[in-house]
Amino acid sequence: MAELNEIIHQPVRLRIMAALVALDADNEVEFTTLRDLLEATDGNLGAHLRKLEEAGYIAVNKTFVERKPRTFVSATGEGRRAFRAHVSALEEIIKK
Repeated sequence: MAELNEIIHQPVRLRIMAALVALDADNEVEFTTLRDLLEATDGNLGAHLRKLEEAGYIAVNKTFVERKPRTFVSATGEGRRAFRAHVSALEEIIKK
């Protein structure tokens, strides 16, 4: 039986990864857009993004747009694979 990914399994991180893998591989989403989509606070979302980034599942790109700092987030190839494996493990559980 496939094992659940403990990093992704946490509900907020699962929702983050689901949102990011829904994007094309070369796309990213702005932090504020992701925050609003998930109805999370800045601090809560930031903490979860840090955990996913440490695992190598997401990339965080900090830049300036019109002299204002902006943060963009995308799923890495490793993150996409981990998410697919986690979803497969969930599907396996549901089928039993």
